[in-house]
Parts: sequence; structure tokens; C-alpha cells
Amino acid sequence: MILIVDDDKSVRASLKLVLNRSGYECLAVASPHEALEVVRHTTPAIILMDMNYTGSTVSGKEGLELLRKVKIFAPDTPVILMTAWGSIPLAVEGMKAGALDFITKPWDNRHLLGLIETVTTLRREKPIQGNDNSFDRCGIIGETDSLKDVLSICARIAPTDASVLILGENGTGKELIAEAIHRNSKRSDKPFVKVNLGGISPSLFESEMFGHRRGAFTGAVADRIGRFELADTGTIFLDEIGDLDVACQVKLLRVLQEHTFEPLGDSKSRRTDVRVICATNADLQSMMADRSFREDLFYRINLITLTIPPLRDRRNDIPLLVRHFAETSANDAGIPAPRFTPDAMEILSSLPYPGNIRELKNIVERITIICRKKNIEAKDIRLLLPATSTSCGRQPTLDRLECDTIVEAIDRFDGNLSKAAAHLGITRQALYRRMDKYHLR
Repeated sequence: MILIVDDDKSVRASLKLVLNRSGYECLAVASPHEALEVVRHTTPAIILMDMNYTGSTVSGKEGLELLRKVKIFAPDTPVILMTAWGSIPLAVEGMKAGALDFITKPWDNRHLLGLIETVTTLRREKPIQGNDNSFDRCGIIGETDSLKDVLSICARIAPTDASVLILGENGTGKELIAEAIHRNSKRSDKPFVKVNLGGISPSLFESEMFGHRRGAFTGAVADRIGRFELADTGTIFLDEIGDLDVACQVKLLRVLQEHTFEPLGDSKSRRTDVRVICATNADLQSMMADRSFREDLFYRINLITLTIPPLRDRRNDIPLLVRHFAETSANDAGIPAPRFTPDAMEILSSLPYPGNIRELKNIVERITIICRKKNIEAKDIRLLLPATSTSCGRQPTLDRLECDTIVEAIDRFDGNLSKAAAHLGITRQALYRRMDKYHLR
């Protein structure tokens, strides 16, 4: 049963009509007092709750108070808040207090039903093992428990339209996880559009994401289809969302909330039906604290949050990855795939890998192509790894190896830190932090 709480009779009637037609049983009440009477005696599957109940105020205090009381009687019941666009900060406060999500009035019936379907599916689904034969891993390799836990969640959420936020360091495979979610979803035969937000300048954001009409600005010599239109009915993957300019965050939030956009130079709004998956290696909580990332956008994109473990926490997977990358690079080069001796594999398994899987891939490919041997030994790897640098001081083994790798990359690119960071598979900021750690600047 879905409980609707709203003091507006027409809102209650409209919601009941939409939900009843879709096969949901509903109970609609007009006041916080009536809502509490319901949750004292029964447990609704979902609660749709307005934020204001007194016509003379729109502070939302009544809604927040009701939410806190409801969570006492029904702590596990998902609560979806209903609010006006201008009251989204209030909805964010509600989500901090335990609400699952929010919709804005006037709501979009298709989005509302999709959200309710997602919530009911997530509550109904039982955990699925990440190595289940029906789950397409999309080339994700590994058997450690931390990775299996992530894949198990992916298997549960893939059939839904839940928005997903993927967190993890550079090179951990966030894009592969996003693709796996799409490939196992009901949108799998629809477009999967990847967007690197870190590579889009603020001045081009609207044109790239929403498209433009010819003549919309100087240089717009032809119509352009935006990424949201390309991804319609499919999935859009917004990588490096932590790098998005604050002004662009507002524009993104509006299309995610209202599911409409306008191409530049066009006054006609267009609807978009997309599943949104975002990824970042940034600390969004810290960014929200210093106001460089909007709270309302954060709560809009993270209905489900996945944290991808770094390679240093998946060392048992390194031999599997080494063999895979060696076979792939050998096939590409037209040479037999090499075998790595136990001593050689031990060295590769002990490296720090600040660039995670991307760095391991680069190392294995380099070793495979340069050595061109049937058996790769420890001495072959030592010859190709950077020599110990005295500038790194007397660090523990893994720290020393990490430091040596960084020094070698900086030297290789003649001090160009952007190229060194890209080679290592980390951001410039992450490279700066590691340089400070080892007193390299």
C-alpha cells in the first residue's frame, strides 16, 4: 500500500488516479495527524509526503517534523517528498532526515511511476551473486570479496532505473561498472552515451549536453544534437561529475529533475527519458562543505552509491588481470602469450599502483611487447621497472616503489606534470599530493 499525505484534495485525487491505474493500492490522507495514525497501525510500502500543510506558511517545518515521526514508527519505509522547484533546498533537508528521494510539483507521471517501480523493485529483489551466470560482467575481471560485493549490488539495481553514483580512484574501472549496469538493464538495447564532464568547458556545456540550432551563436553553422537527446530511452554516463562548474551544475540539476531541456537557439522544450549514472574520484562530501558542489544535485544523483575498491585492496586479483592483459596485448602484437613465473608475479602483485588497473595494464603491455619471451621472469620485470631513487628517502617497500614510479614518470615527460599524471592514470591534484608526500617538490 502507498500512503499519500497532502492537504490539497486535488493532489490526493490525481495521485490516487495515476497510481490506481498502474495497479497500486493507495490510501490518501490530508494531515500529519492522519498520517501518523496510519503508520502507527500499519506499514506502508511507500509514503508520498508533501512538505507543507498550513496555507499561511511554506517553511516545510511541518513536513520535516512529520518525516522524523514517521521514521520512528516505520524506519524502513521509503519516503518520497513532494515539493515545488523553489523548495528543493527544503527537500534536501528532508533527505538528510531520512527521505529517499523527492519529486517537484507539478510532477511528471512517467517519472513518478518509474521512481515508485524502482523503489518497489529494490525492496523486493534478493541479493544476487556478482558471478551469477545471468549477469554480464562486461569484461570485469576479479574474484575478491570487495569486487563481488559491488557486482552483487550492480546485479540488483541494473533492472531498475535508479540513479547511480560510482565513486573510486582513477583507473579502478568506474566506466566498466557503468557499462555493466546498462548492459544488464531493460535499456540494454538502447544507447549508452558516455560524457567526460571534466573535458567540457563551461561555455560549451549547454551546446554539448542539450544541443543547439544553427545560428544560435557565432560558429553554429549547423544544428547539433546534444548528449541527452542522443541518450534518450537509454543511459547517460556522466564521468568526472566532480569537475563540473557550479553554474553548469544548476543546468544539469534542472534537466535531471524536470526531464526536459531546450537546445540553444530553440524555444521548444524537449522531453528526455534517460537513466543517469555518474562517476567521480572527487570527495563530493568535502566539496559540498566548501560549496563547490551543490547538495541538491548530490542527492539527485546518488539514489544508489557504489564505491569501487582500489587495486591495492584487490591484490589477489592481480594475477588474473596480468594474465588477461598479457594475452590481449600479445594477440594484438601477433606474438605468443607469455607465462609469468611465480617470482615475477610476486613483484607485480607487490607494486603500489597509484593509477590502479590502468597502470597495471600499461606495465603488463610494456613488459609483454618488449620482452617477447615465453616465460617472463623476475629479472625481466626489474629491468623494466624504474630504478630506486635516492630522492625518495628510506620508505617502506611499497611507498618506495610508488615514489620511484612517480619520479620515473616525471622524468620521462621532462617535468610535464599533466602528462606524467595521465601516464600514471591519476589526476594532477592526486599527483601533487603524492609529490608532497615524498617531498618531490
